[in-house]
Amino acid sequence: MAITLTSLADLATHGFDDIIDVRAPAEYAEDHLPEAISLPVLDDAERARVGTIYKQVSPFTARKIGAALVAKNASLHLQGPLADKQGGWRPLVYCWRGGQRSGSFATILSQVGWRVETLAGGYKAWRGLVVREVYDTPVRAKVVVLDGNTGSAKTEVLNLLPSFGVQVIDLEGLARHRGSLFGAVGPQPSQKAFEAALALALGGLDPARPVVVEAESSKIGDCRVPPALWKAMVAAPRVAIAAPREARAAYLARAYADLTADAGRLAATVGLLAPLHTAAVIEAWLELAAAGEHAALADSLMERHYDPRYGKHRARMAVPVAEVAGDDLSAEALPGLAAAVAEAVRATSGPVGQIG
Repeated sequence: MAITLTSLADLATHGFDDIIDVRAPAEYAEDHLPEAISLPVLDDAERARVGTIYKQVSPFTARKIGAALVAKNASLHLQGPLADKQGGWRPLVYCWRGGQRSGSFATILSQVGWRVETLAGGYKAWRGLVVREVYDTPVRAKVVVLDGNTGSAKTEVLNLLPSFGVQVIDLEGLARHRGSLFGAVGPQPSQKAFEAALALALGGLDPARPVVVEAESSKIGDCRVPPALWKAMVAAPRVAIAAPREARAAYLARAYADLTADAGRLAATVGLLAPLHTAAVIEAWLELAAAGEHAALADSLMERHYDPRYGKHRARMAVPVAEVAGDDLSAEALPGLAAAVAEAVRATSGPVGQIG
């Protein structure tokens, strides 16, 4: 049987033991349903081969060859990843459009005796729900932006807010990027995968409470913030952490230890700023990096690069701002800072005159 999803939340209510993506590995790598496992019935080369035969020879020949390949790969899955599944196992199987690939594999699984179901419309239907959520639906909750100059511990504070009853969306966490030139932390998700994770977060919001997101540009690394959320962020009231540069420099030296531990990567990243600063400034930064003076490097980068740019950006904004002092950004002090931010966020639910 095929199930039809009318919302992103529907998937969890069905309680499948496993969700199986039978598309080719490249399709799965770009995006897939949450927690789906990849058991392709055609690998990338096989899919391309069958498609070519379909166009250049005949649909019948393509289906015959495709069926043989699906049977071969299904056999490998049954003897491999599925070998220990018991009789009560209940999987959901999907492909691109809920057609022949998922139908063929589901038929084989059902003949074994498993209670298998397919997804009507396949991945394409799921993607349609994601697009509807992130592009066509206004953000369900009032957005509040957590602001502050570079090094204000915004991300750590953001992730402490739920313990104080504040709902948040960690955009940098979803994008797997810290949002600046120095912010790469490894491979980022595809745009589609980023949007899917964001759609689930947006769909789960409580409209009765504000949601806090960190101040970002419209791109976080290579991931683009969808227009509906970006417009809500631009118009949103802000709670800004006001921290002295010395405290921020010390925090950055601690928070970016993964980057500073790799001298070559740090120097290469500093070099990317060459088009924006004089050779003498770049050379001074490279000397600090080479000497391991990471707090001093962070301080100079903020003084000469980040703080002036943040200031110009904020000068163009006309939204309510509440400042929260963050004189101490040590790990021990951050829960107290988060409590103060949470109180400021709750104040945004009152009259505008309470902010600023």
